[in-house]
Amino acid sequence: MKVNAAEIISARKIDFHAHAILPSYIDALKRLKIDAAAEEGFPLPKWSAESHLQFMDAAQIDFTILSMATPHISDKSAAREINEEFSELCRRYPQKFGFVATLPLPNVEGSIEEFHFTTKKLGALGVKVASNSDGVYLGDERLDPIFAALNEKKSLVIIHPSPARLLPREGVVTGKVMALFEYPADTTRAVLNMLANRTLEKFPNLKIIVPHCGSFLPYMKQRAGAMFQMLASMNLMEPVNFESGIKKLFFDTAGDPMPEQFDMLLKIASLDKIIFGTDYPYVPAQVVLGRKKIFDAELSRRGLTEKIYVDNAKVLLGG
Repeated sequence: MKVNAAEIISARKIDFHAHAILPSYIDALKRLKIDAAAEEGFPLPKWSAESHLQFMDAAQIDFTILSMATPHISDKSAAREINEEFSELCRRYPQKFGFVATLPLPNVEGSIEEFHFTTKKLGALGVKVASNSDGVYLGDERLDPIFAALNEKKSLVIIHPSPARLLPREGVVTGKVMALFEYPADTTRAVLNMLANRTLEKFPNLKIIVPHCGSFLPYMKQRAGAMFQMLASMNLMEPVNFESGIKKLFFDTAGDPMPEQFDMLLKIASLDKIIFGTDYPYVPAQVVLGRKKIFDAELSRRGLTEKIYVDNAKVLLGG
């Protein structure tokens, strides 16, 4: 299945962060005895292609890049079934939907095989990777062969948070609903690990998207930068240029970018590295529409509408 990138890029507004709750995914959760509500502290939202298209029309979104929902699934056969269903969905709506492949991380050989199969045969635009997979975090050298394969193809890599293996679940509010704290925390943990282990230097061709307005990375810029320097001076880690590394990343605006998060994101990201995301259907349509109205007004006021929605998308999609 060949993807016409030119047609995608011509779309005026592209959503880089949205999910489809596919039947194959729901079946895999049941088969693997994964209780999404228990693990995430949040029930799987209802989803259909029709309702998603209605939402896109209301939100004036021309094209959406879909990824698998959470919890992350590491089973190889389940990943293939999910990717094939994604591909079929995108064949039905080629002007509206594209997808990034689910990889059975931390299975190295299986993930490399799935990457090549989905991009060559199923039309995947890139891959989704969990912040951690069964406790193996992005940046772990065990995953380097996967990133080498992705780097060779200059792949689009969309990070999505996954709860840490061990969490304080009882007696603390952050342990109840993962999206409250653990999602941005685990994303931040994974990106710091990638920076500390020079993943972005080893694999410079990757086009990596960090979700949710950078999660906690704007706060960590000064702290982690200083800590990295101190630890390197004590020979506890190799020298790392935090600021240089983080400039290689892209960031989506999923969440609630206005009035504060967008400007916080600009503390670590240039305007060339920010793209649009909704997190639909986890964020309900009416909530997204309300937030987007405020965000669009602010982008218009700053003269940034074309850059965030169109120009930066061209870079990510190879235009």
